[in-house]
Amino acid sequence: MVPAPREPGRYRVAMVCLGNICRSPMADVVLRAKLAQAGLDDRVEVQSCGTGGWHVGEPMDRRAAATLREAGYDGSAHRAQQFTAAWLDHHDLVLAMDTDNLAAVGGRSDRVMLLRDLDPDGPGEVPDPYYGGESGFTEVLAMVERCCDALVHDVAPLVR
Repeated sequence: MVPAPREPGRYRVAMVCLGNICRSPMADVVLRAKLAQAGLDDRVEVQSCGTGGWHVGEPMDRRAAATLREAGYDGSAHRAQQFTAAWLDHHDLVLAMDTDNLAAVGGRSDRVMLLRDLDPDGPGEVPDPYYGGESGFTEVLAMVERCCDALVHDVAPLVR
């Protein structure tokens, strides 16, 4: 389901949301941890960005960081970045959190899809928890963990 790497033995993944302070950095941190557990972190590069630039340079939303921390992940190093068209050329796979993000990066292609296209519970969007309560961040984390498990499974044979 995921495209082949452009460079043998190396894979580059980008996670994309709106401001790069909630969903995509959560997915970035979780995927990095799962790749490390699988012994693939030296062959798979993960980055995240937002389609909007108003949070560039800022840390992750405090609620997103707290949700990650409570689950055993460390998101403290995150600083928001903004998507540019160059991300499409640099990454093997670009995973958008929702259809608005997908449209903002140019739409679906062989290397661009929704993160939840990988969800074993079924496709859909990762909802933006920014304007909701704490439970929204927990819900996002559960979706992200399922999708990242599937992604590690799919990418592993491509970089071994």
